[in-house]
Formats: sequence, C-alpha cells, structure tokens
Amino acid sequence: MLNNETKITILDIAEKANVSPSTVSRVLRNSAGVAQKKRDAVMQAVTELDYRPNIFAQSLASGQSMTIGVLTQNFGSPFYDGILQGILQGLEGTDYWPLFADGRWQPAIEQQALDLLLDRRVDGIIVLGGQTTEERLQRIAANIPLVVVARELKMMPEHCLYVDNFQAAYRATKYLLEMGHRDIAHITAPVVYQESVDDIFKRYQGYQQALRDMGFEPDPRLVVEGNLQQQSGVLAVEMLLSRGRPFSAIFSANDQMSFGARLALFRRGIRVPEDVSLIGFDDEASAAYMVPPLTTSRQPSVEMGQAAAQAILDLMNGKTPTLPCFQAHLIVRESVSRRR
Repeated sequence: MLNNETKITILDIAEKANVSPSTVSRVLRNSAGVAQKKRDAVMQAVTELDYRPNIFAQSLASGQSMTIGVLTQNFGSPFYDGILQGILQGLEGTDYWPLFADGRWQPAIEQQALDLLLDRRVDGIIVLGGQTTEERLQRIAANIPLVVVARELKMMPEHCLYVDNFQAAYRATKYLLEMGHRDIAHITAPVVYQESVDDIFKRYQGYQQALRDMGFEPDPRLVVEGNLQQQSGVLAVEMLLSRGRPFSAIFSANDQMSFGARLALFRRGIRVPEDVSLIGFDDEASAAYMVPPLTTSRQPSVEMGQAAAQAILDLMNGKTPTLPCFQAHLIVRESVSRRR
C-alpha cells in the first residue's frame, strides 16, 4: 500500500491501471494510439494516486520547461503589476506558466534575477523595463525567444512593446500650456537613469518640445530630478521652491512623484490646483482618489501584458509577432485649473 509520503512513479500508475508503463507514458504525453478505455484507466489512476509529474525530468527529456520567465522591476507597482496581470491573462488556456523574478530597479539584482530565469531553462523571457544593456538582451535573444515591454530598444525593435512616451508627455505639457500655464516645472529622474531607461527620457523630451513648439524655451531651473518614488516628489518640490523660480504647474514623470509633490505643496500651504496645477503619468488606481483627483496619462498596462504574452508565444512557435506601439491617454481630473 502506498502512503502519502511515497513518491508515485509511472510504474505505480501502470500497476493500478493494469496497463504497461509505456502506455502510461504515452497517455501522459497525450500521444495518439491509446485506446480510450486504457486512457481512462490511466487518468483515473493518476487522480487516485495524486500523481505529480517530475517537471524537471520532463523538461530534460523534451527540451522544454513549459515556463515563461518574466522579469519585472517592482512587485507592487500598479503599472508593472498591470502588465503582469495581462501576461497571466495572455497565457491562460495555454500549456505555459510564468516564472516571476524581481529586479527591484537595482542593476546587480536585475542581472541575478535574469540569470536565475536563464538557469531554470525557461522557454522564453519577457523583460519589463529595467536597465539591462541592449547588448546583453541581444545575446539572450539570439538563443531564446525574448520580448521587452515598456522599453524602446533601437537595435532590436522587433522585440519591443512600449508606449509612445514622447507624445504622451507632449500632450500633457501642451494641455497645461492651453490652460494658460507658462512656468511649468518637470520632475524627472537622474540623467544616469534616463540614459538606461528610455521611457523617462522620452517624457522629458516631450515636455521640452511642447514648450518650444509654443514659443517657450525650457528653463533648467524648472527641472528637478527624483527617483520615481513618492518621497522624491516631496524633495523635488522643496528643491523647486528653494530656487526661487516661480512656477504655476508641475508635470511629474510618474504618479508616485506627483503624490509626493502634492504632499509637499500641502505642507507649504500651496493649493492644488488654485495655486499650482499638477499632472502625473501612469494613472495608478489611487490617482483618482488623491485630493484633488490627479490629472495623468493612462498607460494600457494590461493590454501591453496581453500583447507581450501573445508575442512570446508567437516567437516560440516560429512566427513573427505583432508588436504595436501603444498610446497613453490623458485623463483630465481636478488637479489642473486654468491659469488666471
């Protein structure tokens, strides 16, 4: 008699189903040529014995792990978690399961996480953002199907899914200009970060171009660096105020820094939007519940994740994937008012 701690094997299933081990193997591989009566007997034995296949051994035999490695950057980030949700939805109904790792926006940890996924012999990799060099991503893509989400790579556009960050930032800044604002501050990220994470730099460029197209030269005193976290938005506003350069609006490169900026303005007795208007980027779930509700650019994160899942499946099947450039949508709420 088998107890709960005994490792169930194909031989045990064969004995219980009264068939040969090779028949069990063919049924588990879903091969043709097995009579339905024997197939039913095997599956009943599998259920009764609570058999769990050795996935590692199967992957060695077949050359497939049936897993997709997914490297994210920040578990808990509404934007990245939306993409993860879309990936899960996109893989639903297939034989593949995602294996997640978190780079935490730290290059060393990101590389360790990427190595972990490669060491697990995943069948494909989806990379969300990050700072891995394009050269290394090219080397990986030469050996395994690879899709990069939320990052535009010049040397491998056939592997990228991203939002048109330049146009989204351009529209956000232009909206402030149309509302009568001329002194528009921008909270971005450090230059070193911009060089490796192209989407933030594109937002900075979109901000600059909108000003120039309306006849205003960008003022470097109105640009301050944060680190995309809420606390840096607080510090960014303090830095702007300390410079003594007046401003009537702030465009932040993400919602997190907008939340921090809102708190800093509140502490200084500066009203939003009566004194300073505020725009973010991402449209996190809490943006609609900020006081006042935040005007921001919404990224279609779930749709991007679904498209990434389909693209990696296409690549693994030898097909050319469809990689659309997504557009962000300006969500107008009460954090912006017309400049008097």
